[in-house]
Amino acid sequence: MEKVAAECESYGKKPLVIKADVSEDDEAKAAIDKTIQKFEKLDILVNNAGILRYGNLIDGRILEAYDEVMATNLRAAVHLTSLAVPHLIKTKGCIVNISSVDGSSVVSPLLVPYSVSKAGLDHFTRGAALELASYGVRVNAISPGPVYTDIYENAGPVHPIDNSNIETPLGTISDPIEIAHLVLFLSSDKAKAITGSNYVSDNGYLLSH
Repeated sequence: MEKVAAECESYGKKPLVIKADVSEDDEAKAAIDKTIQKFEKLDILVNNAGILRYGNLIDGRILEAYDEVMATNLRAAVHLTSLAVPHLIKTKGCIVNISSVDGSSVVSPLLVPYSVSKAGLDHFTRGAALELASYGVRVNAISPGPVYTDIYENAGPVHPIDNSNIETPLGTISDPIEIAHLVLFLSSDKAKAITGSNYVSDNGYLLSH
């Protein structure tokens, strides 16, 4: 967060930095409230928080993994969206949900809770887009494939998947900035006719999985 904040300041803008666990309702609400207090409006909501936990039916850990993953990956996005909508209607703003290609493909039984959460986020994106269209608020999703992040390292003691070893038809793995560029496009007036869409940026990953 400090690195991103410093980069924002290099462009002459001092950001509001809020550390919050969005799976906790009061912390999510505080993040929205503090944003409105500082900027007096809200133009864009990016639901980017996401975690991965391993668990399947055989090892008996699926419910534990499911509850934790759903709380952050889906419930928090729904909650933050509900809090942001009154402000976004005023500005004719937009929402971008960061989903995953795992919402369309199950890579491993250990990742079923994660895949279910992202599939749910995809459906929520379409439902919210339909509901908010008449208010001038656009809602879209981005489904990245393999990206150089620490999501697997933070998933727990079991690491059956190494992000850097995942093969794609293009032979490449995305950098986070590539996804950020897509967020920027969907948040801009260049995408003013786009809502309810899910943009896949996966280096061809779904073509072979």
